[in-house]
Amino acid sequence: NIYNHMKKILFLLLVLPTILYSQTRDSVYVKNEIFEIVYSEILQQPNKVTYEIQCPNGSASRKGMDFYRVKDIYTSDGLDYEKNEWDKGHMAPAAAFNCDTETLYKTFSYLNCALQQENLNRGAWRLLEAHERELAKTHKIKVVIRVVFDKNCQVLPTGATVPKGFYKYIYV
Repeated sequence: NIYNHMKKILFLLLVLPTILYSQTRDSVYVKNEIFEIVYSEILQQPNKVTYEIQCPNGSASRKGMDFYRVKDIYTSDGLDYEKNEWDKGHMAPAAAFNCDTETLYKTFSYLNCALQQENLNRGAWRLLEAHERELAKTHKIKVVIRVVFDKNCQVLPTGATVPKGFYKYIYV
């Protein structure tokens, strides 16, 4: 009957989000060949990203590449970036790892992506990444990014939390 059907729907709407939220982790450590990331499934954003620039002069093409989710880690996704001012901001920049398509592709994980205001991502952040690559032509460069959150951060209707800011430390 309709009453039982409505009870089931109400149960799913009230209980399922609690179940999903209780299974998310505040800090998931991920390390691969190009970066180390501490990722918050609760915020659906990275907290910390560390990398060393590998290919300051690389030329692999990113044509056809798009961000992808990683199995067993609850991340943001494309819906978080639709029809708003937030770019998919690479933390470990694609241009620093364009040695070959396989290495470049690894930078397109949503683990390595933060909600970044479009003017920041396409402006000062892009220029800072170019500066890192320029330094890497003659020096070993290690970068640590801390993504900052507080209780006043905006949470998008899709569930991802917008960072308050970013600290980028460049070690030469």
